[in-house]
Amino acid sequence: MSDVLFSVFPNERFIDLTLYQSGYEKCMPMHGYGPNVRNHFLFHYIISGKGILRANDQKMNSIDYPLSGGSGFFIEPGYVNHYWADSEEPWEYIWIEFDGLRARAYVEAAGLSYAHPVYRPEKPEDGTKLLDEMFAIVKAQNASTLYQIGHLYLFVDTLIHTSQSRKQVLGGKLREFYAREAINYIEQHYAENITVEELARTCQLDRSYFGKVFKSAVGQPPQEFLLRYRMEKAAEALVITSEAIADISVSVGYANSLHFSRAFKSVYGVSPREFRQKNKLMDKKGGKRQRDIDGENPTC
Repeated sequence: MSDVLFSVFPNERFIDLTLYQSGYEKCMPMHGYGPNVRNHFLFHYIISGKGILRANDQKMNSIDYPLSGGSGFFIEPGYVNHYWADSEEPWEYIWIEFDGLRARAYVEAAGLSYAHPVYRPEKPEDGTKLLDEMFAIVKAQNASTLYQIGHLYLFVDTLIHTSQSRKQVLGGKLREFYAREAINYIEQHYAENITVEELARTCQLDRSYFGKVFKSAVGQPPQEFLLRYRMEKAAEALVITSEAIADISVSVGYANSLHFSRAFKSVYGVSPREFRQKNKLMDKKGGKRQRDIDGENPTC
């Protein structure tokens, strides 16, 4: 008998990613599913053994894909597919069924589709990372939905970053995906000594290619975006807090106050001290508006 473990979740397609079900199975010889059509995205990772996936290509011709342990296969909703275990070495696999508003964009970022359904990790250890994330979902039968959805995001992220077929094109959706990923990293780490090289590594892209993708999506090079983001955070702190300028400098990733002052002036045209004097809202005691002290009319 096969050992099947699965869980089912409510239909919530209004969020970016939704987990529908997950499971593990050690199949009997020639055990299969289909031909049928799925309603959601479905991904299998083969732990061991062999099997066949039969799916359509871009011209809707049926193609057989022989698969074995350490690889995986993707099924896109709306397309006929059929898969079965080998007669002598039946496969053992784990699966995740998911959907959501961003599901297709994420799958495309991994280079997977109905016409390119086979997943192969760049390195064997990458396959192990993906398997770990999938088991974290499958085994979490008593965990909260938030816990499982969190691991679904980690699974999809790992799928994208470990796939040999991960796309390296400037397509709109994929371009925006990488730019958003880099911006998320900047938002979380701008206080650290991060570099463009580090942002490129976070997206697992070549630095030069990453720069082109980011500028195409955002309209400015990544180093300029990082600079302006840090200076906007600094300007905010100068206006609404009484922190020392040296402390604000450190809080936006500049250990050297002189370098910070030069960077700030390159964006706002004045030094941090001058900017604070012109725009400060509250005095150090948190009382009157600085503009009142300076004899200007307060802004309501």
